[in-house]
Amino acid sequence: MASLAKEIALVTGANSGIGFEIAHQLLQKGTYHVLFGCRSIAKGSAALQDLQSRNLSGSIEFVHLDVQKDEHISQVTLSAQQKHGKLDILFNNAAVAMPEGATERERLAAAFDINATGPYLLTQALIPLLKKSANPRIINISSGAASIGRRLSPESPMYKIQSVPYRASKVAFNMITVCLHVEFGLGVNQVEMMNFGKSKGDERVHDEEAKNMKVFCYDPGFTASNLSPLNKEELGARSAKNTVDSILELVEGKRDEEVGKFIHNSGGYPW
Repeated sequence: MASLAKEIALVTGANSGIGFEIAHQLLQKGTYHVLFGCRSIAKGSAALQDLQSRNLSGSIEFVHLDVQKDEHISQVTLSAQQKHGKLDILFNNAAVAMPEGATERERLAAAFDINATGPYLLTQALIPLLKKSANPRIINISSGAASIGRRLSPESPMYKIQSVPYRASKVAFNMITVCLHVEFGLGVNQVEMMNFGKSKGDERVHDEEAKNMKVFCYDPGFTASNLSPLNKEELGARSAKNTVDSILELVEGKRDEEVGKFIHNSGGYPW
């Protein structure tokens, strides 16, 4: 298997913005092998060539990954198993702010599929590989727009922003993150609601094998990216480098005490 001496990190939505910069900074460190997940082969290949031209000390491979496609999730999981036998870090970064669709129903469906359902199914598929890591981490890139507390606060800059498909799908993503934290971070065995309390075997117990997984819910803030036409530095957005400097604190263990919380670069939000 390749790259056994390095930590294996999968980054989704890696061809631009935050995802690209995460890959860039991991490669600079030299101790990571990056699985460079991109939906578009053309855009992903161009971004990959850009990184490879910089002669960075880490290693990288392109993976064709559209989280809306189950066959892509299966292929990426199988390839990672065969080539590396483990996964150390999963960055669920791919997202859409303004989903395409002729109707509100279509836009809601697309937002939930890309921002919540797809990342959840990808993560579930990769859990066995994450369990093979000595220090597994799941870093879910969320949004301050998903804070229900901020949505209800007239003092919040998010108070007058509607964007229901984006906001609602990111709230769902946050709940997914918390569910993953309880099951694989705290090691609480989960029971489907329809079966809860039916038998003694359904009682919740702690799974020591799963207990060491660090699951983060992180808002990167207003960052320059392709998420929307407004995400530009000239409009006040943080640079991707500045944002990723903060994200890598989660990789380095500097904020491990904040797992299970909704955090940003300088603190946290109410759920």
